[in-house]
Amino acid sequence: MSVTLTSAAASRVHRFLEKDPGALGLRFGVKRTGCSGWQYVAELAHAEQPGDTVIEDQGVRVYVDLLSMAQVDGTTIDVEQRKLGDQFIFRNPNASAECGCGESFTTDADLA
Repeated sequence: MSVTLTSAAASRVHRFLEKDPGALGLRFGVKRTGCSGWQYVAELAHAEQPGDTVIEDQGVRVYVDLLSMAQVDGTTIDVEQRKLGDQFIFRNPNASAECGCGESFTTDADLA
């Protein structure tokens, strides 16, 4: 089981962590929503939850809940420059389709 960060993503998370000394790392997962079924959630983690998988990459702890791990296993988190600033993007090998705006995705398991 893995989730990896590019160096740009790790740098961005480190900047967020410097501003919030109580944060333990990055909480990464999914929730059911959007036009394709699953939407990514990325926020600072302030506590480890029961069932979390904790992955450390480039000095960042990434906390993934049990339900989300099946959907995001193997994902690479990167940062992309946009007109109004940079934002996280997710390269998820489990995603078989995405909505037009890229905010949500579907897996083959969802289609079965």
